[in-house]
Amino acid sequence: MTDDTIHTRMRALPSVDRLAIAVARAELEARRAELLAGATDDVDLVEQARARLTPRLRRVLNATGVIVHTNLGRAPLSLEAQAAVARTASGSCNLEFDLATGRRGSRHELVESLLTELTGAEAGIAVNNCAAAVLLAVAALGAGRETIVSRGQLIEIGGGFRIPELLVQAGTTLVEIGTTNRTRIADYEHAIGERTGIILRAHPSNFRLLGFVEDVAIEALCRLGPPVIDDVGSGALADDVALLSEEPGVRQSVAAGAAAVTFSGDKLLGGPQAGILVGRREAVDACRKHPLARAVRIDKLSLAALEATLALYRDPAAARQALPVLAMLEANDDELAARARILAEQTGGRVIDATARVGGGALPLLELSGPAVALEPGAAGVDALAATLRAGDPAVVGRMHAGELLLDPRTLTDEEARWAARLVMAARR
Repeated sequence: MTDDTIHTRMRALPSVDRLAIAVARAELEARRAELLAGATDDVDLVEQARARLTPRLRRVLNATGVIVHTNLGRAPLSLEAQAAVARTASGSCNLEFDLATGRRGSRHELVESLLTELTGAEAGIAVNNCAAAVLLAVAALGAGRETIVSRGQLIEIGGGFRIPELLVQAGTTLVEIGTTNRTRIADYEHAIGERTGIILRAHPSNFRLLGFVEDVAIEALCRLGPPVIDDVGSGALADDVALLSEEPGVRQSVAAGAAAVTFSGDKLLGGPQAGILVGRREAVDACRKHPLARAVRIDKLSLAALEATLALYRDPAAARQALPVLAMLEANDDELAARARILAEQTGGRVIDATARVGGGALPLLELSGPAVALEPGAAGVDALAATLRAGDPAVVGRMHAGELLLDPRTLTDEEARWAARLVMAARR
């Protein structure tokens, strides 16, 4: 910005008096309402006014050891994605404008070439989350007909979101086949009839069935005839990361011939909240034209971050370094030990052996061994220390274990570890 622009914006800021009066009025009105409702407790109106000025969405240092922490915003963005968001937010952009022709464009086209390049699909679109992508695909391809689903895949994910209820909203009729632990190809063959619209395969991302189990591979499902929608969940595009070998591969489902493959942008893909839908062109076009597509469309800032994230996957080695989720997964013992040692030295804590998790409904059985730092809770106790750290700016969130507060270095960068250490020391003064 030019000096004139900066000065203009500075002059536009509200005066201290005006801002203070607005906050004071809001706080007093709220207190009057409480008193009229019978409140008798004493409150610190100045402290409440200060809290009113504090943004509700705040920076958190994730020291929990859960890499894709659903409650802490899931995947942290790469520097490239952060820069793309800032660039897009700084002014107008060509969200739905074709710069080549000067005519109206489509936001669906902005990441389609990257999606087809990276997955091998004929077409692709992005919406605002994976649940929306599944809902859109089922509504566009199966409404008014039957949808066949294995009983073992009638899953519930966070927030009480259940596959059977999604199918109702999509206007399709559920046909359950198989049992909780075993579904065979013959179960699908017997269920297919004149009213069959689609076969839905839903990856049980946040749990695993072990022991006497059987399911049907995506290749076999795609040979049955009806269009297959394959929800692979976490969006593992990094084929060269050994820890992700148990996650269903997007490219495998596309190559098998699935009509639509859906996955998240903000889990193992390492990008912003987004739902991605790739597959055969006629299926993706049907989704693109469906009325729900507008209701679940993705916004410009998420698109900017998603494009930058996907572009990193053109160079797998660079993606593994640049994307925080992949870097955390592959952090080596020496790196974690050094970070834990810094945390312990600066906080007075002690280094212990611990276990981190992937989180975000991905790889629920995978345990990532490594160090953590156990903090001395002090006279006030561990709950008081945790609460004080959560009240900091930024907040520090660790995890409780055996009556101690642990800070896990796997989910902190070197800079964040030093930052967290300073906040711990400040909380103890």
